[in-house]
Order: sequence, then structure tokens, then C-alpha cells
Amino acid sequence: MLFRSLVTVDRILVVDDEVAIRDLIKEVLQLAGFEVSTCEDGLTALNQIRREKFDLIILDVNLPKLDGFALLQKVRESAPAQPIILISARTDKEDVTHGLRLGADDYIRKPFGIEELVLRVENRLRRESSAVELITGPIGLNESQHKVTFERREIELSPTEFTLLQVLMENQNRVLTKEKLLDLVWGMDFATSTNVVDTYISYLRKKLHINGFEGIKTVRGIGFKLESK
Repeated sequence: MLFRSLVTVDRILVVDDEVAIRDLIKEVLQLAGFEVSTCEDGLTALNQIRREKFDLIILDVNLPKLDGFALLQKVRESAPAQPIILISARTDKEDVTHGLRLGADDYIRKPFGIEELVLRVENRLRRESSAVELITGPIGLNESQHKVTFERREIELSPTEFTLLQVLMENQNRVLTKEKLLDLVWGMDFATSTNVVDTYISYLRKKLHINGFEGIKTVRGIGFKLESK
């Protein structure tokens, strides 16, 4: 298991109605060096999120008073860049895809391994702390400011759209398979039949294929790539 010592401690909110799981996640993340708060229902969590700043939120989907999907939507309305990981025993492809479409940064299936959870949390927070500035043709991306511009005009993206675009820009002119994108963006090994990658590619095209720019290319039977023209 990974443990670390940080000068600045990341704050995490864990929301789960099962006390045993909630306490276990809290204990493990505290041992890994994080400051952890907990809530047992969605409504209490929403009020706490509105009062306090968290570097990462871990949400169970099946919550009383306000379920995880509804809570995710409400948080996204006021904090579109807030890192959020969903955890759930609901492992159907439709549930996973729904959560990611709502803007979750990751979806961890129960039961999960403790080391896997810590690694997922570490990876998500590492992305947030690494300042990256990228340019591809008319598109500019500043990770530290969570800002994307097209010909110097700011374009609003959801957190998942932002991460997908960043991966494409970091691999400019390289073909990335759907499986690779699922791994790099969502950190999961989905069934290749899922259409979540195609869905988010279409979202990016609607926002970035303007003024004659059509840089997000489909490589039939393989995947996608981003070109500067």
C-alpha cells in the first residue's frame, strides 16, 4: 500500500451510508496521509460541500435523502471542476456510463481493494496538482487554471471533457484506442461495447469543431487522435 507525507494535506469527503465501509475508507485514507471527513447521507453531504472546500469527494451511489447521482449533479452545478469519485455496488454498464456522463471523474465498483482505492485517489489528485499548459492548433489548455481556450476565447468544459481533451493533446497526432482512452481518462477497464468514449468525443467536437477546425479525427476500427489542423 502507498503511504505519503505531505506538507499540504489534501482534504477528502467520504459519503457512504454503510458505517463499516465509511469508517474503513476514512481509516485507510488517513493512514495514506489525507485529512478525511465523512457523511452518511446525500443531503448532509451537500450542505457540508457548500460550507467547506474539499480536494476530492468520494460518493456512494445508493445514499439516503439524496442519492449519489443527484448529489453529483447538484455539486457540478456550482463546482464544475470539483474532483469526484463514485463508488457503488451497482456495476451494470448502464449505471457506470450514467455516472460518468453526469461528470464523475472515476467510478469504483464495490467490492474494491483498499490499495486500488488509494491508488485511484492518488492518481486523481496528482492530475489536479500537476500544472500543465498545452497548445494544439487553435486550442490552449491550462491545467492549473482548469481553462481551455479556442483562439484565445474560453471554452467551458466539464471535468471529464477537460481530462479527455488533455489526454488527446498530450498524445497529439497519436492514435489512441478506445480501451486506452478508457484507462487514461476514467482509470477503468470497461467492456469495449460501452459508448462513453464516443459520447464524450462528440461533446468535444460540438464545442471545439468551430471556425473550420476539425482536429479530432476518428480512425475507423481503432480509436481517435487529435491533429493540429
